[in-house]
Amino acid sequence: MTFSTFLAIFPDNDSCLDYLKDKFFPDGSACPNCAKTTRFHRIKGRSCYSCQFCGHQVYPTAGTIFHKSSTSLQLWFWAIYLMSSTRCGISAKQLEREIGVSYPTAHRMFNQIRSLLSDDDQPFGGAGSRVEMDETYVGGRRRGTPRGRPGKDSHKTTVFGMVERGGRVVAKIVPDVKLATLMPHVKARILPETMIYTDELSSYQRLSGMGYPHERVHHAAKVYVSGDVHTNTIEGFWALVKNGIRGVHHAVSAKHLQGYLDEFSFRFNRRDRGEPIFWAILDRVRKAPAAG
Repeated sequence: MTFSTFLAIFPDNDSCLDYLKDKFFPDGSACPNCAKTTRFHRIKGRSCYSCQFCGHQVYPTAGTIFHKSSTSLQLWFWAIYLMSSTRCGISAKQLEREIGVSYPTAHRMFNQIRSLLSDDDQPFGGAGSRVEMDETYVGGRRRGTPRGRPGKDSHKTTVFGMVERGGRVVAKIVPDVKLATLMPHVKARILPETMIYTDELSSYQRLSGMGYPHERVHHAAKVYVSGDVHTNTIEGFWALVKNGIRGVHHAVSAKHLQGYLDEFSFRFNRRDRGEPIFWAILDRVRKAPAAG
């Protein structure tokens, strides 16, 4: 997806609105009011379409992340394009400069777009699959504190990750790395009989008893790879996340960190699909269920 291609497909607001209309109310779909198979025609000067039979009006942006936004729809689509066109995304300050909106508007737009990128919660793994697990800590280190795993008074945020070799990654904020905290995430996402590789953290000791073949790599003994036993894949993902935050965003608050993790995971999980990330994000745009 080049910029010239983007402009050819979405040259103005009307083309963006037509895209959403075709997504939610394609020709040949049933009218929500009269239930007849219909075509929806654009009402001149308005951002809505009407049924050819009963005149019922539908609004493509209603209930989506674009709902009631004073920012033009083309700028929203451009923000998605900019966010998807680089490996680590762009910052809200950069978006502010690129599309000419205020920083609060750019920040809100990014948070809304990132809300589309949360994981689908589908389990993965199974017999013959190999999954790596690891934990990391995101945030600056206070002066005078030692490196390594932070203490109880640290302001760093704890993140737990699981990645299937050649497959998907999941990264979630957790309060700590205790067994009672991590194992529910493992049970919910990893299918039985999956081979799991971890470091020597004691919280992983119960994996074998839970039906998972389990091998450890002993980092404390400066052993990082032993045949197929390593956690280099998940550690590579951590490096991608931290370098992206450090180089693009500089710092991320704990409040918004999960959104950034979802964004990096979304990119990682589509690295070999051949589909532009731009279309993958647009495909996630949904309408919120109607109240009541």
